[in-house]
Amino acid sequence: MKACRRFLASIFLLALLASPLLAQRRDDPLTPDEIDQLRDTAIEPEKRMKLFVAFARARLVGLEKMRSDPKVTDRARQTHRLLEEFVTIYDELNDNLDNFDARKADLRKAVKTVIEGDTEFQAKLRGLKDDPRASKEESAEYQFVLSNAIESVDSSADDHRKMASEQEEIWKHRKKEKE
Repeated sequence: MKACRRFLASIFLLALLASPLLAQRRDDPLTPDEIDQLRDTAIEPEKRMKLFVAFARARLVGLEKMRSDPKVTDRARQTHRLLEEFVTIYDELNDNLDNFDARKADLRKAVKTVIEGDTEFQAKLRGLKDDPRASKEESAEYQFVLSNAIESVDSSADDHRKMASEQEEIWKHRKKEKE
Protein backbone atom coordinates (compact mmCIF):
# COMPACT_ATOMS: atom_id res chain seq x y z
CA MET A 1 0.00 0.00 0.00
CA LYS A 2 2.84 2.40 0.88
CA ALA A 3 4.59 1.56 -2.38
CA CYS A 4 1.42 2.37 -4.30
CA ARG A 5 1.11 5.72 -2.52
CA ARG A 6 4.73 6.56 -3.19
CA PHE A 7 4.30 5.62 -6.80
CA LEU A 8 1.19 7.79 -7.18
CA ALA A 9 2.86 10.65 -5.30
CA SER A 10 5.92 10.47 -7.53
CA ILE A 11 3.73 10.45 -10.67
CA PHE A 12 1.81 13.44 -9.32
CA LEU A 13 5.05 15.24 -8.52
CA LEU A 14 6.44 14.55 -12.00
CA ALA A 15 3.25 15.80 -13.61
CA LEU A 16 3.35 18.89 -11.45
CA LEU A 17 6.97 19.60 -12.39
CA ALA A 18 6.45 18.89 -16.07
CA SER A 19 3.38 21.09 -16.51
CA PRO A 20 5.29 24.43 -16.53
CA LEU A 21 7.67 23.02 -19.11
CA LEU A 22 4.79 22.05 -21.35
CA ALA A 23 3.12 25.41 -20.84
CA GLN A 24 6.34 27.21 -21.79
CA ARG A 25 6.74 25.21 -24.98
CA ARG A 26 5.12 27.52 -27.45
CA ASP A 27 5.97 27.32 -31.09
CA ASP A 28 7.30 30.79 -31.71
CA PRO A 29 7.84 31.34 -35.42
CA LEU A 30 10.58 33.89 -34.77
CA THR A 31 14.18 32.78 -34.50
CA PRO A 32 16.29 33.99 -31.56
CA ASP A 33 18.11 36.35 -33.96
CA GLU A 34 14.80 37.81 -35.17
CA ILE A 35 13.67 38.27 -31.58
CA ASP A 36 16.90 40.14 -30.79
CA GLN A 37 16.40 42.38 -33.79
CA LEU A 38 12.87 43.21 -32.66
CA ARG A 39 14.05 43.85 -29.13
CA ASP A 40 16.54 46.40 -30.47
CA THR A 41 13.75 48.30 -32.24
CA ALA A 42 11.16 48.26 -29.46
CA ILE A 43 10.50 52.01 -29.61
CA GLU A 44 11.13 52.66 -33.30
CA PRO A 45 7.94 51.99 -35.28
CA GLU A 46 9.42 52.34 -38.76
CA LYS A 47 12.34 49.97 -38.14
CA ARG A 48 10.15 47.51 -36.24
CA MET A 49 7.54 47.36 -39.00
CA LYS A 50 10.26 46.86 -41.61
CA LEU A 51 11.50 43.90 -39.61
CA PHE A 52 8.03 42.37 -39.26
CA VAL A 53 7.41 42.76 -42.99
CA ALA A 54 10.81 41.19 -43.72
CA PHE A 55 10.11 38.26 -41.37
CA ALA A 56 6.66 37.65 -42.90
CA ARG A 57 8.17 37.93 -46.39
CA ALA A 58 10.87 35.42 -45.44
CA ARG A 59 8.19 32.87 -44.51
CA LEU A 60 6.45 33.30 -47.86
CA VAL A 61 9.75 33.12 -49.78
CA GLY A 62 10.63 29.97 -47.83
CA LEU A 63 7.23 28.60 -48.71
CA GLU A 64 7.77 29.27 -52.42
CA LYS A 65 11.22 27.65 -52.33
CA MET A 66 9.94 24.61 -50.48
CA ARG A 67 7.01 24.16 -52.86
CA SER A 68 9.25 24.32 -55.92
CA ASP A 69 11.70 21.76 -54.51
CA PRO A 70 10.92 18.35 -56.05
CA LYS A 71 12.70 16.56 -53.19
CA VAL A 72 10.16 17.69 -50.58
CA THR A 73 7.84 14.85 -49.64
CA ASP A 74 5.62 16.42 -46.97
CA ARG A 75 4.76 19.54 -48.94
CA ALA A 76 1.24 19.97 -47.52
CA ARG A 77 2.38 19.78 -43.89
CA GLN A 78 5.27 22.18 -44.44
CA THR A 79 2.99 24.56 -46.35
CA HIS A 80 0.58 24.49 -43.43
CA ARG A 81 3.38 25.17 -40.94
CA LEU A 82 4.88 28.07 -42.90
CA LEU A 83 1.46 29.62 -43.44
CA GLU A 84 0.78 29.41 -39.71
CA GLU A 85 4.11 31.10 -39.03
CA PHE A 86 3.26 33.82 -41.54
CA VAL A 87 -0.14 34.45 -39.93
CA THR A 88 1.39 34.57 -36.44
CA ILE A 89 4.04 37.07 -37.52
CA TYR A 90 1.49 39.13 -39.44
CA ASP A 91 -0.84 39.23 -36.43
CA GLU A 92 2.07 40.35 -34.27
CA LEU A 93 2.82 43.08 -36.82
CA ASN A 94 -0.77 44.31 -36.48
CA ASP A 95 -0.64 44.19 -32.68
CA ASN A 96 2.56 46.24 -32.68
CA LEU A 97 1.11 48.75 -35.12
CA ASP A 98 -1.96 49.14 -32.87
CA ASN A 99 0.28 49.64 -29.83
CA PHE A 100 2.28 52.36 -31.56
CA ASP A 101 -0.96 53.98 -32.74
CA ALA A 102 -2.31 54.00 -29.18
CA ARG A 103 0.87 55.80 -28.10
CA LYS A 104 0.20 58.48 -30.73
CA ALA A 105 3.45 57.70 -32.55
CA ASP A 106 4.20 59.02 -36.02
CA LEU A 107 3.45 55.97 -38.14
CA ARG A 108 3.40 57.47 -41.62
CA LYS A 109 6.59 55.79 -42.84
CA ALA A 110 5.90 52.59 -40.91
CA VAL A 111 2.41 52.20 -42.38
CA LYS A 112 3.73 52.86 -45.87
CA THR A 113 6.15 49.96 -45.44
CA VAL A 114 3.35 47.73 -44.16
CA ILE A 115 1.03 48.65 -47.05
CA GLU A 116 3.75 47.75 -49.56
CA GLY A 117 4.14 44.42 -47.76
CA ASP A 118 0.36 43.88 -47.80
CA THR A 119 0.27 44.22 -51.59
CA GLU A 120 3.11 41.72 -51.98
CA PHE A 121 1.59 39.28 -49.48
CA GLN A 122 -1.82 39.38 -51.15
CA ALA A 123 -0.29 38.48 -54.52
CA LYS A 124 1.81 35.65 -53.10
CA LEU A 125 -1.06 34.15 -51.10
CA ARG A 126 -3.44 34.29 -54.04
CA GLY A 127 -0.74 32.68 -56.19
CA LEU A 128 -0.54 29.85 -53.69
CA LYS A 129 -4.31 29.47 -53.66
CA ASP A 130 -4.35 29.17 -57.46
CA ASP A 131 -1.26 26.93 -57.65
CA PRO A 132 -1.94 24.33 -60.36
CA ARG A 133 0.83 22.06 -59.04
CA ALA A 134 -1.10 21.26 -55.84
CA SER A 135 -3.43 18.29 -55.83
CA LYS A 136 -6.85 18.59 -54.21
CA GLU A 137 -5.78 16.31 -51.37
CA GLU A 138 -2.65 18.34 -50.75
CA SER A 139 -4.38 21.73 -50.82
CA ALA A 140 -7.15 20.46 -48.55
CA GLU A 141 -4.57 20.05 -45.77
CA TYR A 142 -3.68 23.75 -45.70
CA GLN A 143 -6.78 25.34 -47.24
CA PHE A 144 -8.15 26.64 -43.93
CA VAL A 145 -4.94 28.33 -42.82
CA LEU A 146 -4.46 29.75 -46.33
CA SER A 147 -7.98 31.20 -46.32
CA ASN A 148 -7.31 32.62 -42.88
CA ALA A 149 -4.07 34.23 -44.10
CA ILE A 150 -5.77 35.76 -47.14
CA GLU A 151 -8.65 37.14 -45.06
CA SER A 152 -6.26 38.51 -42.47
CA VAL A 153 -4.09 40.30 -45.02
CA ASP A 154 -7.10 41.61 -46.97
CA SER A 155 -8.87 43.07 -43.94
CA SER A 156 -5.65 44.39 -42.45
CA ALA A 157 -4.65 46.02 -45.75
CA ASP A 158 -7.87 48.03 -45.64
CA ASP A 159 -7.17 48.98 -42.02
CA HIS A 160 -3.61 49.96 -42.88
CA ARG A 161 -4.74 52.23 -45.72
CA LYS A 162 -7.26 53.85 -43.39
CA MET A 163 -4.57 54.29 -40.74
CA ALA A 164 -2.25 55.87 -43.33
CA SER A 165 -4.82 58.50 -44.24
CA GLU A 166 -5.59 59.14 -40.56
CA GLN A 167 -1.90 59.50 -39.81
CA GLU A 168 -1.44 61.98 -42.66
CA GLU A 169 -4.35 64.03 -41.35
CA ILE A 170 -3.16 63.96 -37.73
CA TRP A 171 0.38 64.96 -38.56
CA LYS A 172 -0.73 67.63 -41.02
CA HIS A 173 -2.68 69.29 -38.18
CA ARG A 174 0.19 68.90 -35.72
CA LYS A 175 2.54 70.53 -38.20
CA LYS A 176 0.17 73.47 -38.58
CA GLU A 177 -0.08 73.82 -34.78
CA LYS A 178 3.67 74.10 -34.48
CA GLU A 179 3.88 76.86 -37.08
